[in-house]
Amino acid sequence: MIADLYRPGGSVLHRMPAGAKLLALAALGTMLFVLPNIWLSLSGLGLALASIALARLGWAFALRSVKSILPVVILVGGFQVWAAGWHEAAVFSARLAALLLIAGTVTATTRPSDMADTITTLVTPLRVFGVDPARVGLAFGLAIRFVPVLASVAADIREAQSARGLDRSIFALAVPLVVRTLKMADEVAEAIDARS
Repeated sequence: MIADLYRPGGSVLHRMPAGAKLLALAALGTMLFVLPNIWLSLSGLGLALASIALARLGWAFALRSVKSILPVVILVGGFQVWAAGWHEAAVFSARLAALLLIAGTVTATTRPSDMADTITTLVTPLRVFGVDPARVGLAFGLAIRFVPVLASVAADIREAQSARGLDRSIFALAVPLVVRTLKMADEVAEAIDARS
């Protein structure tokens, strides 16, 4: 049921430690949001495309990635046009697209187990506050692994709704997706409780 987003390879990005990639992603995200500049945002977008090339993931991966983030970027960008104007919408859309593409590249070049181990290590100092690092790592790993599952469920629902002539209704997709997501989350929680 659970699939990986990781794509095996021997590129420079594949060989980088998970911690370094997550740190670079956090630094880039912080910089793009602290310095809202159109040229910086477009440079981030160029860096995102360059990282896909550097990871040797191929143009098919790049096109699929752009196609998958486009609805979100258009939706958020449209809201920004209405709320703040064209310039703010362009800046926000470019940096959102850059971050989503780079995050996708990091995910595609990093094993989920390596990411979960890194997160577990990072939150270990919080143990004094009652945080269980192993549980945080497990939750993070499950969240990453559920992304392709949810994408597959959404595609199935969209196909079924399209056959009924409801392909343009956002509610016809959202309601069954939320119900099935909650059901899957409940099943996983029961499985984890049974193993504890």
